[in-house]
Amino acid sequence: MPEVLGLWRLIHRVGRIAEPARPAPAAGEVDPPERAVAAGLAGSVQIRHVDAGSCNGCEVEIGSAFGPVHDAERYGARLVASPRHADALVVTGPVTRNMAEPLRRTYEAVPGPKVVVAVGDCARNCGVFAGAYGVVGSVAEVVPVDVEIAGCPPRPEAIVAGLRTLTGR
Repeated sequence: MPEVLGLWRLIHRVGRIAEPARPAPAAGEVDPPERAVAAGLAGSVQIRHVDAGSCNGCEVEIGSAFGPVHDAERYGARLVASPRHADALVVTGPVTRNMAEPLRRTYEAVPGPKVVVAVGDCARNCGVFAGAYGVVGSVAEVVPVDVEIAGCPPRPEAIVAGLRTLTGR
């Protein structure tokens, strides 16, 4: 019990400590199509995540991007459970044969204007799964993609930077 009380006193004395927010992406750092996306969705963006057949490496990094260290929510990006509540889809992995139709249906369920973000090399160009028998293709071959985030898996900082192009923050 004394250890807990000592920890509470330390927290009370020091207060809340957080890193300052990084500066917003400059106009020259964002490609023109992504700038147009940010203009259409400026503010808070509700995101639905779809795993189209990934190895879960990108999911771990997305979890880290929305965790307490990188905190993507402070820039206005928030994960939601239903595509009907979403403004954007974040898709990971190459699209497998069993996920092609569910991905199309999820895309259709998102009300317009909608944005699709392909996260990771597999979502962008099938990565190491290119040519596999169970893979239909990249996300862009199934639904239109507006923003791509490179990496295998991409770092949480890159994911947050890509999401900040959507929110404009």
